Amino acid sequence: MNRPADDGREAGGQALDAALARFLDHLAVEKQASPHTLDAYRRDLAALRTWAGTQGFAEWGGIDGLALRGFVADEHARGLSPPSVQRRLSACRALFRWLLKHGDIAADPSAGLRGPKAPRKLPQVLDADEMGQLVEVPDDAPLGLRDRAMMELFYSSGLRVSELCSLRWGDLDLAGGEVRVLGKGRKTRIVPVGRHAREALAAWAASEAASASNASSAVASPGARPVFPGRDGGPITPRAVQKRVRELAMRQGVWKRVHPHLLRHSFASHVLESSGDLRGVQELLGHANIATTQIYTHLDFQHLAKVYDGAHPRAKRKP
Repeated sequence: MNRPADDGREAGGQALDAALARFLDHLAVEKQASPHTLDAYRRDLAALRTWAGTQGFAEWGGIDGLALRGFVADEHARGLSPPSVQRRLSACRALFRWLLKHGDIAADPSAGLRGPKAPRKLPQVLDADEMGQLVEVPDDAPLGLRDRAMMELFYSSGLRVSELCSLRWGDLDLAGGEVRVLGKGRKTRIVPVGRHAREALAAWAASEAASASNASSAVASPGARPVFPGRDGGPITPRAVQKRVRELAMRQGVWKRVHPHLLRHSFASHVLESSGDLRGVQELLGHANIATTQIYTHLDFQHLAKVYDGAHPRAKRKP
């Protein structure tokens, strides 16, 4: 490993910081990464930067594969979980690939480097009856109309909580049964909206339009208004949605730990179970890699295995 002398560390620190700042600017401006993504990269690469400083590296080009493997091992040894180490390593790969592309380093030290394997946990899902119980929120009050529309849309279209929070009325085509969603990586996709969700959204839209017409600060363009506004009139926050979903689950008598992503998991599992179309589910969810979607095939197989164990004469366990 090629490491600088101690008296060059200050200059090296400045070089490391400057290159890191340029990379983060690239993510923000050219890649248009979301604030959440930027924060994640910033945290993970700050850990790499701190480690590089303690090791005395003057510039990113001084780090080779063996050294970077040591960083990964150190992070794992100090208690970071395998998924967190994998995420940190992914940020490192993005940085070094960008540095290589721009001629700042001669070789990519992250090439071929693997993080610790983590057992893949299958996501919990709600069955169809539980989902029906959950989404049928009483809508005899304005907040009930909102909650019903929110829950129906979650389950109808498999949205991420961030996608639901950022929706504007102009993104919805209730007549056509579609919603335009801005997903991860600022990629847009069109997702179907089911009949029950369209009816709930139409009722909520009528209530919202009446409220906006009576408000002195109504937005000029109805299509620009958030579908689910918060207290300040801007989009509702993911935290507020998470809290409300949990409250609604308890009120509706669903005693599992319910959160917005559980509704997305349930949507994907139910569509795949009925259709068997993995590629279609990938498109609906907005997954860049089909390997991410394949976890739902394991859920489907688990269901089939339970049916088999309970029905096949030679599969039943002895009493």
